Amino acid sequence: MDYRAAFQISAAGMALEKLRVDVTALNLANMHTTAAGEAGLYRPLKVVAHAQAGGFESALQREQSAGLPMSLPLGTVEPTLAAPRLVHEPGHPHADGKGMVAYPGVDHAGEMVNLVSALRAYEANVAAAGISRALASKALEIGGGQ
Repeated sequence: MDYRAAFQISAAGMALEKLRVDVTALNLANMHTTAAGEAGLYRPLKVVAHAQAGGFESALQREQSAGLPMSLPLGTVEPTLAAPRLVHEPGHPHADGKGMVAYPGVDHAGEMVNLVSALRAYEANVAAAGISRALASKALEIGGGQ
């Protein structure tokens, strides 16, 4: 059995979860930024993971039968459609005529949930890689004893 596929799957999962953590950190860091107009305002981002065409199993069989290394797609980063959060701050330099300042529509609680979820998924991928390594090591031990 080729254990490299299991390692590649775990590595792709870890890369995707790292991207989710990075995007969440970026959203939280820009949560209180303002701009002179809504056009220059920071737009919160999200990571979208795409499924392989035909499903994972068919992609795995297709690539293994061709002798190709497995290519697992990463997610794409896309802006969300969240409306800006308006706060009444008449003394702010970016306040409009009504004294309202536009802040990015970042949902703090939602971003923290996304962060915890990404960290747990990353940990699960690390555990899966560790188990794959242990299985490969045990297989080598068993095969070396003959």
